Amino acid sequence: MGTVSELCASSFQAFLCPTVRPSAAPDDLTPEEKQELENIRRRKLELLEDIQRLKDEIAEVTSEIENLGSTEERKNMQRNKQVAMGRKKFNMDPKKGIQFLIENELLKNTREDIAQFLYKGEGLNKTAIGDYLGERDEFNILVLHAFVELHEFTDLNLVQALRQFLWSFRLPGEAQKIDRMMEAFAQRYCQCNPGVFQSTDTCYILSFAIIMLNTSLHNPNVKDKPTLERFISMNRGINDGGDLPDELLRNLYDSIKNEPFKIPEDDGNDLTHTFFNPDREGWLLKLGGRVKTWKRRWFILTDNCLYYFEYTTDKEPRGIIPLENLSIREVEDKKPNCFELFIPDNKDQVIKACKTEADGRVVEGNHTFYRISAPTAEEKDEWINSIKAAISRDPFYEMLAARKKKVSSMKRH
Repeated sequence: MGTVSELCASSFQAFLCPTVRPSAAPDDLTPEEKQELENIRRRKLELLEDIQRLKDEIAEVTSEIENLGSTEERKNMQRNKQVAMGRKKFNMDPKKGIQFLIENELLKNTREDIAQFLYKGEGLNKTAIGDYLGERDEFNILVLHAFVELHEFTDLNLVQALRQFLWSFRLPGEAQKIDRMMEAFAQRYCQCNPGVFQSTDTCYILSFAIIMLNTSLHNPNVKDKPTLERFISMNRGINDGGDLPDELLRNLYDSIKNEPFKIPEDDGNDLTHTFFNPDREGWLLKLGGRVKTWKRRWFILTDNCLYYFEYTTDKEPRGIIPLENLSIREVEDKKPNCFELFIPDNKDQVIKACKTEADGRVVEGNHTFYRISAPTAEEKDEWINSIKAAISRDPFYEMLAARKKKVSSMKRH
């Protein structure tokens, strides 16, 4: 028959391993024993319900975490895309770029936040930075001073400080803008190095003298190069009527003579202008030419060309595909939502395109077709329609193709 303890053990074993059925309750149990057994079974059911409830809660929390992760990833991708667009807009029109970033809550409308954005300068045209900082608008002037305060000039001589300052943007050509920016620089330098000059005016005047010295010493068109003695002489009396120490001026002169200022190149014609306001842009997967692997690339469609980049912040594209005389079609592949660019009637001909190798060399592409996968079916259709609208036709190419076809036909006959 088994004792109550044996029945309990059997019931618990069934709880742990449901394939083991508990023994049937014997008929000769006392009412108290039957009640105890019933209580055990009830507790088992309650425990099972608690465990199932915990499982459901864990599954719910896990699902929430997974959804949160994918949502955050999508938000980050969207944010990165908008930041990249804001940088492009800034490089075309600094005020509109800043306004775009503020409206999309990517930048706070404070002088400190905007100054930090310009100081980091990631993906920004340094000429555009200089133009924005030089504006006489009251808010721009506040940003200029916040920008200058981000520079640390403590214990640097004036040439060292100028090197740092003039590398963070490109000095604009307008005299009034230069005046405001050099005034802000002089104030900051004197704040970081109290006691070096009698006033900010001294620092301001000497800074311009150093910039002029740099031009005179290193511009090949200047034949009469200033000597140390002339540089010292031209700066007599600028320290509130007194003279600056000859040793200080000698050190500044030697520093400029030995190493000219490195001025940021005027990259106003770089590709960021080309990619402003494109027909379409977004992340796509591209199948390699020689090595058949899929790689995620940022594609930009503009000016009848398809460009692709490794990162949205890259200034130079990894590849350029002119769309002239190409065709586009949907294709089936293991990857979903695929389409490809190809040359009609010439399946073995290499498409006219170029790409950048890892070592920086620009080489011709080796694709007879470009196979691309979009994230969704909807985006695939949008890309196909946009590319179709951008594909151009060269009448000379079509005339040549017709002539080749005619010659080939004559040979067959």
